[in-house]
Amino acid sequence: MSSVQHVLGIECTAHTFGCGIISSEAAVLSNIKSEYTPKAGGIHPREASQHHTEFASATVKEALQRSGLTLSKIDAIAFSSGPGLGPCLRTGATVARMLSLLIDKPLIPVNHCIAHIEIGRAITKEDDPLVVYVSGGNTIVSAYSDGRYRIFGETLDVALGNCLDTFARALGLPHPGVPKLEALANEGKIFIPLPYVVKGQDMSYSGLLTTAIRQIGKTEPKDLSLSLLEVAYGMLAEVTERALAHTEKASVLLTGGVARSLRLQRILASVCREHNARFYVVPPDLAGDNGAMIAWAGYLAFRENLSVPVECSFIRPKWRLDEVEVPWRK
Repeated sequence: MSSVQHVLGIECTAHTFGCGIISSEAAVLSNIKSEYTPKAGGIHPREASQHHTEFASATVKEALQRSGLTLSKIDAIAFSSGPGLGPCLRTGATVARMLSLLIDKPLIPVNHCIAHIEIGRAITKEDDPLVVYVSGGNTIVSAYSDGRYRIFGETLDVALGNCLDTFARALGLPHPGVPKLEALANEGKIFIPLPYVVKGQDMSYSGLLTTAIRQIGKTEPKDLSLSLLEVAYGMLAEVTERALAHTEKASVLLTGGVARSLRLQRILASVCREHNARFYVVPPDLAGDNGAMIAWAGYLAFRENLSVPVECSFIRPKWRLDEVEVPWRK
């Protein structure tokens, strides 16, 4: 067998069905995705899972074709086991089980949050950063210590990405909402006071979101967008700064779908300058949910022999980041 190993990863936690193939040298050989976009409102789990079922086969085939590999050259199959939406997770797990049985290769459950962190570490080559992970479903500030990623701050309710997406929809902005919301905010001039809620090291976005939505029609949308973003990002920056001071890490890594926000990048880069810390951002094509990050986290687990039999490949919709052992970092 070649010294270079290849892992195929299936991402299926929410709106994206992704398939990525990565080598043991952290080379992304392919990273194909199909995204479910609801006609109205947020993600409908059952409809999203139906979308994933419909597009799974074509997505996997294209990922293999782009990589130049056949299934027989894949050494392990990884899948996002959680956290995420149950119907979506079940679809991805079913596809992964089928592929594992088909080629008789190890099956590896991956924590979605771990995958976002590890792909960032691999691509930026930053070994031990404070991690700011922001997406539609998660807002977590964490750092590695004693075998696990420890959480130094998280949302108590609504995730940052969900908050911004919901507000963008309320304004009538088309998907994806965050870039359009930020473009609107760039034209804002007046700051509107909105709820700023940081409790200890945790953030609460629900009151901010509710108040901002109630102001629609009463306040200029540009100013309201500016104010919402400044408060939302300011809360995250405060928690990040305190975590950076506490952990004394030499760098900060921004990862997850909201990491593509240039406005948030500027704010966190400023925090890092104040503390003489290096600042890194995961590349845009690896920021959102994708199969390549699942494949890489799967490889790290594969290297530690952390595969499971098909009959034990359960999904874990509420699988927390700090519940996961990460022996590859010992």
